[in-house]
Amino acid sequence: MSKNDYYEVLGVTKTTDPASIKSSYRKLAMKYHPDKNPGDKDAEKKFKEISEAYEVLSNPEKKEAYDTYGHDAFSQSGGPGFSEGFGGFGSFSDIFDDFFGDFGGRAAPKRDQRGQDLKYEIEIDLREAFTGIKKEINFDTLIRCDVCGGSGSERGSGMKDCGICGGSGRTRASQGFFTVERTCSSCGGAGQTITDPCSSCSGEGRRRKNRKLEVNIPAGVEDGSRIRLSGEGAVGQNGSSPGDLYLFVSMQEHPIFGRNGTEIFCNVPISIVDASLGGSVEVPTVSGGRVKVKVPAGSQHGDQFRLNGKGMPTLRSTSFGDMIISLIIEIPKNLSDNQKRLLKEFNDELSHNNSPESSGFFSKVKDFWDGLT
Repeated sequence: MSKNDYYEVLGVTKTTDPASIKSSYRKLAMKYHPDKNPGDKDAEKKFKEISEAYEVLSNPEKKEAYDTYGHDAFSQSGGPGFSEGFGGFGSFSDIFDDFFGDFGGRAAPKRDQRGQDLKYEIEIDLREAFTGIKKEINFDTLIRCDVCGGSGSERGSGMKDCGICGGSGRTRASQGFFTVERTCSSCGGAGQTITDPCSSCSGEGRRRKNRKLEVNIPAGVEDGSRIRLSGEGAVGQNGSSPGDLYLFVSMQEHPIFGRNGTEIFCNVPISIVDASLGGSVEVPTVSGGRVKVKVPAGSQHGDQFRLNGKGMPTLRSTSFGDMIISLIIEIPKNLSDNQKRLLKEFNDELSHNNSPESSGFFSKVKDFWDGLT
């Protein structure tokens, strides 16, 4: 089931400032909090939904990813050998603990400040999918600041405990009958602040750069495949680990071959004479080779021949699929008078034995009409 738009869930827009987003979330969380609605499954579901929305919209990097890719930025779909999603969210209890804290007084654990996952769409042709290929891509990302080494501080300066949270990374406030614990807005949950921010990166420990990267596309990859490159995403703040880079593969349409998984399809036109008398036709394979296919006498339009092992490679395997040849019998056009005469003479020589399908069909049609009368 599709998710609701996060902005609609919180009743805000893309241009709403962070303080107003937080205020809207606080009001909705108070309204649908499970302690205020014991046993109400709908309220619990709504609380989870608004908490999930706030988890994204309160985080600048996640908000940027959501504004760009929507819910696809946090998709959990994937297959063997591919990514398992864009991070996503923790359990309901994780979201609950992040906003309301531990009622027993224990501070909630600090969030991982890893960098943002990135998405890159790459297009390849069928031949490249057959052989596998290395390609160089260019994309904008955040890299570690080379002046401060990612620390965010000027060389020689250090860190100090945050004056707001006292180094815990969390702040608490009383809200009626319970205590609310939040990530410290001053230090972002790190518990420390920079005494002398780096002049090059303004204390973030990273800077934006267009990056070149050689990526490997494995043989057998299919249209819509998603490839995860661990640690190749944007660097996190203040030396935190980078996110991942996800390649979304799309396939160019081929002028000769069609594809379904590891099977390759090819429509081969032959003349009505070759179909009637039989013969052979030379067809290409996706590997670049040639195969001579014998056409039996009396072949019909749409007859198929399977060439074992001439299809696409199976992803991360040594096996190959098959190639399926379909005959397309071409009816001649623009006939000369002599050709028309010869065809009429040929038709006069035909008998029911020459066209068993037609004879059988029209015999059944006659029986059908006779049955009606």
